[in-house]
Amino acid sequence: MSIVSRGLTKVEVRLRWNPSPLGQVPRHLDIIAGTYAEADSWGQPVYVTHSDSRSPDGTITMTRHSQTGQGFGFVEAMVLELDRLATDYSRVVVGVAIHQKGVSRTFADMSNVGVVVVEGYRELFSDDFGAVAGSTAATVAEFVRDESGAWEMRAMIRGFDSDPAAFATEMGRTQQ
Repeated sequence: MSIVSRGLTKVEVRLRWNPSPLGQVPRHLDIIAGTYAEADSWGQPVYVTHSDSRSPDGTITMTRHSQTGQGFGFVEAMVLELDRLATDYSRVVVGVAIHQKGVSRTFADMSNVGVVVVEGYRELFSDDFGAVAGSTAATVAEFVRDESGAWEMRAMIRGFDSDPAAFATEMGRTQQ
């Protein structure tokens, strides 16, 4: 994992994928963020933010959500206002999960799938999930506070074989 940037304030995670071919079950991906307490930064998240929720303090929100992909670029987006997070939180892990609605799918089964992390107009990271093609979910990035309290991002592409609910609880744990 490499450190991409220091002193991040407000970042956006964007996700794209093409819709299912006509007659197939819709392809649905979700961005998920887990926020971890300073006292237990590798345990369970204090809260999880996704398409059906927002952080209790409003610092992590979904600004765009798609249940089918549209093929028109980045159709789902989550904003993380890191500079507004309480000092009790030292880590935020962001990932992507594929909904398994009657059909088991991995990233290899998706068309034109990709993720990008930006701060303003500056691209911090992008990926096409090729390294985790056989997975049903993957972490994308980890945001951590350094000793001075400034936020930095580490790219963290790591695959999981989980549904969205299970992934949300296990995505921040250390790799076994």
